[in-house]
Amino acid sequence: MSIIEVSHLTKTYGSLQAVKDFSLNAHSGEILALVGPDGAGKTSIFRATCGLISYDSGDIKIAGYNVLKDFEKIKPLLGYMPQTFSLYPDLSVEENLYFYAGLFGLNRRQFNEKEKLLYEFSGLGPFHKRRAGALSGGMKQKLALSCALIHEPKVLVLDEPTTGVDPLSRMQFWSILRNLRDGGSALVVSTPYMDEVALADRAIFIHKGRKLAEGTPGELEQKFVGKVYRTDVNLTPKQLEQLNEIKDIVSRRFGSSVHIYTPESRSIEDYADDLRSIGIEPNRIEPLLAGLEDTFIQFMGKYEKWDMQSKPIS
Repeated sequence: MSIIEVSHLTKTYGSLQAVKDFSLNAHSGEILALVGPDGAGKTSIFRATCGLISYDSGDIKIAGYNVLKDFEKIKPLLGYMPQTFSLYPDLSVEENLYFYAGLFGLNRRQFNEKEKLLYEFSGLGPFHKRRAGALSGGMKQKLALSCALIHEPKVLVLDEPTTGVDPLSRMQFWSILRNLRDGGSALVVSTPYMDEVALADRAIFIHKGRKLAEGTPGELEQKFVGKVYRTDVNLTPKQLEQLNEIKDIVSRRFGSSVHIYTPESRSIEDYADDLRSIGIEPNRIEPLLAGLEDTFIQFMGKYEKWDMQSKPIS
């Protein structure tokens, strides 16, 4: 049975429909990742799930309790970590933890026991007297997570918890999340990083408030339809524009390289003359296995101008 059930959620802000008929189910002992660009609706979904905003239609339940009607019963089960750092910068690490412990009714003995455990898994013990505002980005996120865990919630909702954090701290943070998952917690995490999506048990692609695809990271990679190629040639903006004007070709920058997508029935050699006409030699292009980001780009194309003989989104 799902511990989080979001069914046909719709949320509008004035004339903007931020979430459109969105559903998800999350289970105890798993990490579910939501991935999408800024403005995709992830934060609105999370805030609605945590009872922080109202919504137009749909139903949200946590552990069988309705978020709108039974929030006092849900509150002890739920931990929420917002996208922006929301702790008190002038309070120390220990004082922030103690403040949150008080919000959930922990007495001093309970706090002392929980504080010790939180310091062990977060590594914040040596910094317990440091003001939160003076912590590094990675330590701030660990403190925010520790505050969300102070009452031992069964459900954790984390909104882009590692954005702006250095790569080492991101790895450490996800190690903590996997340990929580292995302990039976249900975690719903939004992230802009595809390498983090690969660490989740399941993932949902979302764009403009709608679900594009859902599955394990491996299943999502298999949903790509077509062929992927890569070139490390430093293409000018004009060349990239001309490349996308070639019939049946779609291309996107990936850091210093460019990924080129063709239909399954075609190969890059079929476009040799067109490529040379815009100054790209076909021998500088190599085949590549589709990754999660390639799949996501293809699904996003449903809302743009993608035409690669792909199957309907299901």
